Amino acid sequence: MDIFIFIVDIIGTVAFAASGAMIGLKKDMDIFGVCILGLTTATGGGVVRDLILGLTPPMAFQDPTCAMTALGVSAVFFSRRVRRLLMHDQRRYDLLLFWMDALGLGAFSVIGVQLAFQQAEEPTFFLLVFVGVVTGVGGGVIRDLLAQEVPYIFVKHVYACASLAGAMLCAGLWGCADSAAAMLAGMGTVVLIRVLAAHYRWDLPKAKL
Repeated sequence: MDIFIFIVDIIGTVAFAASGAMIGLKKDMDIFGVCILGLTTATGGGVVRDLILGLTPPMAFQDPTCAMTALGVSAVFFSRRVRRLLMHDQRRYDLLLFWMDALGLGAFSVIGVQLAFQQAEEPTFFLLVFVGVVTGVGGGVIRDLLAQEVPYIFVKHVYACASLAGAMLCAGLWGCADSAAAMLAGMGTVVLIRVLAAHYRWDLPKAKL
């Protein structure tokens, strides 16, 4: 199980680091900015999660594996060849950003549920879901604020709702199914909802003047 959780964590780290680095490239940041944006996207949600759960210092500072992975991925995206592939093809850029964001959101939403269940003395359903969603969307919110963008969760196709649905399914299955199966089901649900929302252009109601 520890290996499975590590793999899911690495998937989320790589995916979110890539999405952060791509936003940094879009904003014409230098290599430092691109790497910091990738790092904060990959670790930001986890830091907020750990503070909620009372884990201090946060795990990102105790074990540098995810932070180093995020920095490495970000540096790769800054390379001239990758920049040339992405920045001259808007459709390729948008498609890769979408999939990285969807995978990162799914992976971290269920990682949050798993860690809340492991660390809390009495893990209620609300706590599990809340921590899962915060872990899933937290890094993206920090990324968008640093990049001076309106946070993705407020403007894109049912982004936070996808995390909420996946976290709820994972938390609901936790006591009656294998934990790995619960995490896979939750992660798959997040990605599926994101794909369907993008394909059918689902949006939550917005205020109109």
